[in-house]
Amino acid sequence: MDLNKEYAAHQQALMHAELARDDSDRRASLAQASVIAKRIGAFQQSLGAAAACAWSASQLHADART
Repeated sequence: MDLNKEYAAHQQALMHAELARDDSDRRASLAQASVIAKRIGAFQQSLGAAAACAWSASQLHADART
């Protein structure tokens, strides 16, 4: 997995959500960001990466806000 590509895609999805024209587009972009974040977290955890815990916790917090 190319983490730089995944992080960039995650950021782009969040930016699209910020610029969304309506709630439906916003929710779709946030859902896409969530899927990407979960993929990143799973990959990091599979490697035993220390950052995985922080990343997963931040995404749980983000999911709770949506």
